[in-house]
Amino acid sequence: MKIADVRVIVTCPGRNFVALKIVTEDGVSGVGDATLNGRELAVAAYLTEHVVPLLIGRDASRIEDTWQFLYKGAYWRRGPVTMSAIAAVDTALWDIKGKVAGLPLYQLLGGRSRSGVTVYGHANAVDVETVLSEISSYVALGYRAVRVQTGIPGLSSTYGVSDDKMFYEPADAALPTENVWSTEHYLHHVPKVFAEVRKEFGPTLKLLHDVHHRLTPIEAARLGKSLEPYALTWIEDPVPAELQEGFRLIRQHTTTPLAVGEVFNTIWDCQELITSQLIDYIRTTVVHAGGITHLRRIFDLAALHHVRSGSHGATDLSPVCMAAALHVDIAIPNFGLQEYMRHTPETDLVFPHGYRFERGYLHPSEEPGLGVDIDEELAARYPYSPAQLPVNRLEDGTMHSW
Repeated sequence: MKIADVRVIVTCPGRNFVALKIVTEDGVSGVGDATLNGRELAVAAYLTEHVVPLLIGRDASRIEDTWQFLYKGAYWRRGPVTMSAIAAVDTALWDIKGKVAGLPLYQLLGGRSRSGVTVYGHANAVDVETVLSEISSYVALGYRAVRVQTGIPGLSSTYGVSDDKMFYEPADAALPTENVWSTEHYLHHVPKVFAEVRKEFGPTLKLLHDVHHRLTPIEAARLGKSLEPYALTWIEDPVPAELQEGFRLIRQHTTTPLAVGEVFNTIWDCQELITSQLIDYIRTTVVHAGGITHLRRIFDLAALHHVRSGSHGATDLSPVCMAAALHVDIAIPNFGLQEYMRHTPETDLVFPHGYRFERGYLHPSEEPGLGVDIDEELAARYPYSPAQLPVNRLEDGTMHSW
């Protein structure tokens, strides 16, 4: 079952995506996601110039060998561009494997460990009163878990707050927009938000909050301790994760659970955090962490150390990646939560898929393989449109983590 054709597809049905389609000499095709928000063309070029020529004529059934070939064969390893490219190949090959076997992919990963995948949505608004209404909307849709973000008094804008509720896309301009940040305003405001949310919705709704790498360890410890009365399921990315010892300091001061990992690319990025039990949820994704093959390794390591999955699932992950994530989520023993931001109708048409949302759960497709495809003719009608993520500065103009 040799690979006969490989196509890199860049499309923008509302936002930019990079997809990979692999076709075997028998006519079986598989799709993978290679989207890297704000750096899509870098991955597309890496695939086109360095990976595609290596795939023609290879045996499509040798998934593990191909992963090792693309990883170890690139002397300059790791990093988001390389790993997103490998992920696209790996995911497409798993899609082919499932189609040849005539089984949905999760069956090849060991079968179901649960009946559905619990997902969380994003409730965001400029003020507390409006965010309570947004949470109500998600509860009415059946969600059991909601991420809560609000505007910060004294700041003109902040991460996670947008006019587009279901389709929030932060990459909003060809050149990065600049936001202004104040940790003092933030730490004063956030506990008040969750006090009102718990008062309104009671103790059982799972609540999450994304700090987005903006605090120091001691500031994050202060935040976590102030949020303990409101029993959050997690605070996400409390500090930049390059200095992982910082998580040990946070752990010493708060029992609020910690989630991190959407920007991680390999198991080595999170090995210490997992094995030292410094986090509670690992948020690595199929597309940014080297595909299904490598993501499963990360989750297996996590399972040995009481760490659960909480994979990133924003709109910069195409329906191809979401489909792949659901097959992994439904199979692994240590699943925690899956982020789920709905795509625009245009995106759903370009990427027809069989997964579905029902009463707070996503269900993977029962079709062979991933249960998702790409309409190449329709994709071609949406050309690439330059869009970059914002940057962040403190009130005195100092660059800060966005």
